[in-house]
Amino acid sequence: MTTTPDLRERSYRWDDPRALAAQMEGRSGLEFLQGLVSGELPPPPIMATLGAGVESVEEGRVVFTMTPAEYHYNPIGSVHGGVYATLLDSACGCAVQSTLPAGVGYTSLDLSVRFLRPMTSDTGPVRCEGVIVSAGRRVVLARASITDSRDRLLGEATSSCLLL
Repeated sequence: MTTTPDLRERSYRWDDPRALAAQMEGRSGLEFLQGLVSGELPPPPIMATLGAGVESVEEGRVVFTMTPAEYHYNPIGSVHGGVYATLLDSACGCAVQSTLPAGVGYTSLDLSVRFLRPMTSDTGPVRCEGVIVSAGRRVVLARASITDSRDRLLGEATSSCLLL
């Protein structure tokens, strides 16, 4: 006898990422990110995919939020490490972006992630905070951490970003 698993379905929408990128022109990184927080600018597609959002931003610091769900799961029944890595990378990168003047970009050089506690749909909302650790003329080091509503550390990362 075979059984059919209970199927779930999820759909979501996103705006044209090229149109969003064009909105960076003439704005500092902080101004651009503040536009995401205020809703003036639509979220990038990866945030729609994850079901995450930018809660707050200030120069050198950004906070993302997300509520883990089944659609984040890996085959062993917990949130996939790639979801952790995506949140942590986004927080590190946006912390760097928040310090950049108009016309200056960046790219990640590396990302070192540590998974400290599992996340599941029972975890509830999580926060991912990214901050600048050290800034040189060409390379900026940022770190990020994911915490649950009880302020337990679930994961952390460091990232070096190259200024362009």
